[in-house]
Amino acid sequence: MTVGTVVQDFLASIVVFLVALPLCIGVAVASGVSPEVGVITGIVGGIVAGMLPGSSLQVSGPAAGLTVLVFGAVQEYGVGALGAIVLGAGIVQIVMGICRIGRWFQAITLSVVQGMLAGIGLLILVGQLYPLADRKAPGQALANLAGIPELVSTVAGDRRYATAAVLGIAGLLIIVCWKYTPKFLRKVPGPLAAVVVVASLVAVFDLPVNKLTVGSLLDAVSLPTAGIFTDLADPGLVGMIFAFALIASAESLFSASAVDRMHTGPRTNYNVELVAQGAGNAASGLLGALPMTAVIVRSAANVHAGARTKLSRILHGVWMLLFVLAAPGLLSLIPITVLAAILVHSGWKLLNPMQFRAMRRQNVGEAVIAYLTTAAIIATDLLEGVVIGMVATMVKLAWSMSHMSMSVDRQEEWTVLRLTGSATFLRLPNLLEKLESLSGSHVHVDLSRVFHLDIAARSAIETWAGRCRTEGTAVRVTLPHGADPDFAPLDAH
Repeated sequence: MTVGTVVQDFLASIVVFLVALPLCIGVAVASGVSPEVGVITGIVGGIVAGMLPGSSLQVSGPAAGLTVLVFGAVQEYGVGALGAIVLGAGIVQIVMGICRIGRWFQAITLSVVQGMLAGIGLLILVGQLYPLADRKAPGQALANLAGIPELVSTVAGDRRYATAAVLGIAGLLIIVCWKYTPKFLRKVPGPLAAVVVVASLVAVFDLPVNKLTVGSLLDAVSLPTAGIFTDLADPGLVGMIFAFALIASAESLFSASAVDRMHTGPRTNYNVELVAQGAGNAASGLLGALPMTAVIVRSAANVHAGARTKLSRILHGVWMLLFVLAAPGLLSLIPITVLAAILVHSGWKLLNPMQFRAMRRQNVGEAVIAYLTTAAIIATDLLEGVVIGMVATMVKLAWSMSHMSMSVDRQEEWTVLRLTGSATFLRLPNLLEKLESLSGSHVHVDLSRVFHLDIAARSAIETWAGRCRTEGTAVRVTLPHGADPDFAPLDAH
């Protein structure tokens, strides 16, 4: 490692630290735990996961995409069980990586992935509208949606809530518009700029808004007790563990795929990366912290800042640790509303409506599955929504595999029956009906556009062709490319 590489990684690590710190705090607050728990997860993600092999440039920490799942787990099982869930999820990830399951995540269809990310984004966006105005969200997704009119009415009629909302919107505008500022300003990440500006306004004008309540980092550490093994025997909690493991793994590996497209360095080994993420989550669980994933926002910042090796992501965890130890009082100056603004922006980026439009232009069926997955996540929960999306994909695949279209072209001498798609036993009734309706002394059955011809359909055509020839009708059959022509009495061409 050269001096130039070390310097570049050092500078990149500072950029990633500045991006990660407000996100760690915001994710923790949205997840229903104390802000220092999010910081602990960021530290573990940087130092523990960062030191392990896998993707050298992507950065791990608490992710906005898991806030909904974590919040539900905390509400159902309590904060005390969170460590057991995260530890269990980490162990599951390690086993998945050792069993070489990581590469299978590439087989998940893009429509389900997009629908999942959009569903997560919509849940975050709607849920964070409430803390944006210093209000508490009702809880469930549908309740949050239904409560928006009342939220608007409450904010409009109360100066304190209106003040918080205005500050939150101001922070959101700073994040969105920061890319248009002069280049020297853009060296400071937009989310950090929003936090500094909004916190300064609150301090200077002594505005009555809620701020972070930050405790000691050591007090936030919750080491496991003997009861953790009892917790792991709870069937409901085991289901939650697998949900955490699957969603966290998917988000991390999708992030790895995106990061690989951003640089020309070594490609990610998915199975090794899965083990690294699992080890990070196991360590985070042992400390009673949040689940972690590779986070595309921090990873992109790392790549764009010129990082060369894993040193940058390790150092970003070190800077986070030093900051909270040396200046914890600064965190208590941060208004809740600006953290909500950061997450609203993250939710919108996950929702990504333009992606739906592009998908709809390319393949309407895939777009429908994405919409269905998003709607199912809103109506049920994250895991059930993804399962529904996967089932819909299988149904679509089965329909596509069994779909067959038929057209008849009556020419001067020949009557041509053209089949397109998959000719299987599922379509036998329609196929036989169409064959029996053909008339003329010369019939051509064109199967060249059939991508799958099973033995049942082929036998039916054989039987029909044999009978027609016996009755004096000339029958010609063009088989699909690669089909075995030795299937008498078909006259293959």
